[in-house]
Parts: sequence; structure tokens; C-alpha cells
Amino acid sequence: MENRKPHQKENDQSLISIIDPLKSKGLKGTKRVPRQFYERSALEVAPDLLGLMLVHETNQGVTAGLITETEAYVGPEDKASHAYNFRRTRRNEAMYGQPGTAYVYFIYGMHYCFNVVVGAEGLPHAILIRSIEPLLGEDIMLERRKGKLPLASGPARLCQAMAIGREQNQADLVTGDLYIATPPDLGIIRNQFEIEKTPRIGIDYADEAKDFLWRFVLTPRK
Repeated sequence: MENRKPHQKENDQSLISIIDPLKSKGLKGTKRVPRQFYERSALEVAPDLLGLMLVHETNQGVTAGLITETEAYVGPEDKASHAYNFRRTRRNEAMYGQPGTAYVYFIYGMHYCFNVVVGAEGLPHAILIRSIEPLLGEDIMLERRKGKLPLASGPARLCQAMAIGREQNQADLVTGDLYIATPPDLGIIRNQFEIEKTPRIGIDYADEAKDFLWRFVLTPRK
């Protein structure tokens, strides 16, 4: 049986070498991402989110992780998007909000997924945050996940670990307790890693859109 730390995944030793020094710094030196960062298309923002920190300040304490995987959804022309062809429902209303808004939806009757609304208000672009590497509050994440590993690899696990649910839908990521921040060592992180582009996961129904390379993953440089 493998002896892995709660945050570890297979084949992530290079990432851990960056993560461990960041843990000792906590939120010191971090800066909240401003509204202007989000005022771009999903295809621009999705790769730029890699290496940033997702932070949630709750009554249980602060949890945070380095964003390592994202997917861009470029509605209304994207057949994989909930807002394809400007579809607008109670469920996806957050996608039409101001950039820097959280879009949280429920799937399979049991899991939540967390998205970042970007672009311009009224134009439904969103980015699914698929995975983070925990930095702060791993003990809290482990409790929320009932001891199950990995802690935050995959959208549903991420939401459980970070206590993201229906209450966070339409939350303001610029001013609220749930936000994205720039770590002080972002330059080092991006020098040691590159961005892999692949098709998005679980969208076989989306015709030609299923093959678009709109999934972005932080990977060690070769």
C-alpha cells in the first residue's frame, strides 16, 4: 500500500516540490485576482488560472489549493456549454452574471461542480475548475471528504473538500469569502511547469465540440 500524503496523487512529485514550500507561507504575499482578470474570454482565462490559488474562508477555517486543471466553456457557440445557443434557465442564470461570479451546479443528484464566470456580463462564458492541489487546511478537507483520497482531484471532490455548494452559486469571487488569489511564487511555478491541452472530459454528446482542446492541465516541464 502506498504511503502518500493526503494531497498526493500519482506522478506528482514535481508538483509537490513546489507545493510544500508554499504551505509554510499560508496566504502571506497572496493577492486577490481583480475583476479585470475575469473580463476576458474563457479560452484566455482558463489557462491563466493554472498556478493560481482557490481560497475559501469558512467558520471551520481557511482551505486553499493550487489550481491545476480547468476546462473552458464558450457559450453560446459551444455545444458542450449549459448556455449553448443562449439557453437561459434558473440553473445556469449565474453564467449571465458579471465576470468573477461563481457558477455552482448540481449533477447526478449528489455532486456539485464549481465554475468561474468570465467574459462580459450577458455573454455566458464559464470555466470549470476540475482539480486543485491542497495548500492550506488539509485536515479540514480530509474531514469533509470523510478520510477519502485524493482530496480535491476532480470537480466533485474539489467541491466537497472546499465546502463549495449551492450557497456559493452566484457568489462574487472578487469580494467574497470564496476567491482566487495570485501566490507570491507564481513565476517560479510557471517556469517549472507547462500547460497541456486536451479534449474536455465527459462531453461525448457535444458533436464536434467534444474534440476541442479546451481542457488545460498544469504538468511538469519535460
